[in-house]
Amino acid sequence: MPRAAGAATPGGRALKDETTAATPTTTASGGPAVGGAPAVDGAPAVIEIDHVTKSFGDVVAVDDACFEIGAGEFFSLLGPSGCGKTTTLRMIAGFETPTAGALRLEGDDVSRTPPHKRNVNTVFQHYALFPHMTVWDNVAFGPRSRKLGRAEVARRVDELLGVVRLVDLAGRKPSQLSGGQQQRVALARALVNYPSALLLDEPLGALDLKLRQVMQFELKRIQREVGITFVYVTHDQEEALTMSDRIAVMDAGRVQQIGTPVEIYGRPANVFVAGFIGQANLWPATVTGTSGGEGAVVEVAALGTALRSAAGATHVEVGRDATVMVRPERVHVSMDAPDGAAGRNAVEASVADLTFQGPLVRLSLAAADGSPIVAQVGHDVELPLLRPGDRVWAGWPPEASLVLPAADIPTTEDLEEMFDET
Repeated sequence: MPRAAGAATPGGRALKDETTAATPTTTASGGPAVGGAPAVDGAPAVIEIDHVTKSFGDVVAVDDACFEIGAGEFFSLLGPSGCGKTTTLRMIAGFETPTAGALRLEGDDVSRTPPHKRNVNTVFQHYALFPHMTVWDNVAFGPRSRKLGRAEVARRVDELLGVVRLVDLAGRKPSQLSGGQQQRVALARALVNYPSALLLDEPLGALDLKLRQVMQFELKRIQREVGITFVYVTHDQEEALTMSDRIAVMDAGRVQQIGTPVEIYGRPANVFVAGFIGQANLWPATVTGTSGGEGAVVEVAALGTALRSAAGATHVEVGRDATVMVRPERVHVSMDAPDGAAGRNAVEASVADLTFQGPLVRLSLAAADGSPIVAQVGHDVELPLLRPGDRVWAGWPPEASLVLPAADIPTTEDLEEMFDET
């Protein structure tokens, strides 16, 4: 039952206008904000996390988190295992109490309010449906517990079953449903009391890959239709990029960056975010100069040659070490050296390996100084049959690369360990 943007939900809240874009948040120095990030422009804050720290003995699980989540926003907490994302969600839910700072829900400080007195609901990976009840009765459990009238219970349940597209299965038991259908029952049950926010702790983790991908779009559709704030915890970058209005990337208890999926992917704040979100070429470099006015173009020495790059959010002074990032899909591979007049960066390299990935071929290259270069090449690119050892040219426009602060560049083994933990 689709509603027009701006219409009211059954609980009386205004659905968000889907044409409203998130406004990038920056610090006074021009860098992306990692604290104090406001909600999406135009949306009042439903959740305010005000300099919240959570410690377990000597272990700091969440370190000075400070941001807002807006009404009707799909907000994801993303990061590897142990980064603090689940602890943050549990504090919002009331299952953990902040060691320091304040947590507000619709303007009220709920830092020490018990879970049952907060107008939020949580959906976990294991849905915990009542096996002896039908789908309809599972969804009706919440409003019945609140002693609502029979007509109001029926209205809410029927409406939510329509939203999750389970009207025809209302009489079935959970054991007669697929995993995706059970998840939608859990969502309807959590939404039927119209909470201020729905908290989701890796709810797709128990599903197989294909169903997980389908449910990403279903979750986003449901969230848009009901207009309730979703706070979603995941370690899966694809999930976060697909569904979120904004993402908070966390590592070691700290928020590394908050932004829209386009901002997080295209302009990561640091090497950790660049390496954790998608694939990225990351090369050590030295800043040798700037041009184009106010550092719009940064000249660097990297890969054994001189390159030009876009400036990142954090300024790196001339003469200082830095890291250059280029996404593999932005690297163009050719047999001949690019035309220098085109202003593209160009590096001669040798082919180390080729991997067929369906619509793309992943080329692993080695620059003259031994640095790895990864390129993703579509089948529409005209290249001869390449073999390991062949010489090629890798090129990209300066605006396709980004200068980040110097940091240890994660190796393949580091990334595998990070994702194995998740």
